[in-house]
Amino acid sequence: MTAARTSAPAGAPRPGLRERKKLKTRLAIRDATYRLIREQGYEATTVERIAEAAEVSPSTVFRYFPTKEDIVLTDESDPFLETRLRERPADEPIVESLRVVLRQAVSSGSGSGSGSGSGLGSGFAEQSEVSRLRTRLMTEVPAVRSRMLESMSVTGGVLCRIIAERTGRDAGDLEVRALSMGLIGALTETAAYWAERGHEDDLPALVDRTLDVLATGFAGPAGT
Repeated sequence: MTAARTSAPAGAPRPGLRERKKLKTRLAIRDATYRLIREQGYEATTVERIAEAAEVSPSTVFRYFPTKEDIVLTDESDPFLETRLRERPADEPIVESLRVVLRQAVSSGSGSGSGSGSGLGSGFAEQSEVSRLRTRLMTEVPAVRSRMLESMSVTGGVLCRIIAERTGRDAGDLEVRALSMGLIGALTETAAYWAERGHEDDLPALVDRTLDVLATGFAGPAGT
């Protein structure tokens, strides 16, 4: 969940020429970054090389993305997440609301090309090559992992607001914050598990398993 996004939220008015140019530049930077990482690895992909490949200056790269890690973790799923969660019944358990919303993301491709920072954005909207690369970097590159953990608070704020509205509690209450970050942490680990196993598992099925644990509790050793 970083500050930069690669497209406007679904349902937003068509952006003007200036915003379309900015979007084009963001996409060029992001696409160049992924291409270079595939070709030469993460560490060898410097901001200077990214700028050259995207045909912009290094200062332009930093204007759109504060760090190289932010390019990798660029996420547009927060607006989608908050909008869709608000459309769910107010008395529905938040875990089930998340299950429905994440399934919608997978089936519709909403948030395509996003991923992030939190467990909610890191590849859950699609199982594309980009998602696989992003989650692999999340598990293999300490700087990416660290930046991801820093950015999780953004999605945490989204869930805190939703939970607070549903329960009548303050978004800053300990219980609200603990539940929100617990959900994000669990889904982040799901993305990591998917990557660590070579992306061979079905990601939506892994998400369901995670949400089942959160909804019903841990059953104990497998097969018992």
